[in-house]
Amino acid sequence: MARPSSYPAELRRRAVRVVVEVRGDYPNESAAIKAVAGRLGIGSTETLGKWVRQDQIDSGTRPGVTSEESAQVKAVKKAIAELKRANGILKTAASFFAAELDRPHLRS
Repeated sequence: MARPSSYPAELRRRAVRVVVEVRGDYPNESAAIKAVAGRLGIGSTETLGKWVRQDQIDSGTRPGVTSEESAQVKAVKKAIAELKRANGILKTAASFFAAELDRPHLRS
């Protein structure tokens, strides 16, 4: 499981917005990302680069899995795991009760 981000969501949105705004002032996107990361105190340029790429995917300008789709997949995987756990419990209970039915009962 991924650890929670140490950067607030508002900082992420602002940083991505600033990269988009200043992109034309630099020879390429990575130079703009490096400058903005340094200015906003973001430790790694790769972190900001991931945020920019994910924003491009979410806006439809880049192919990939959107944040919404990723959240849906995560929720479905969680539901599947819970159903598998419940199914295991039901199988155990069914075998227990089946064994109870197969035992000879002594009546007094």
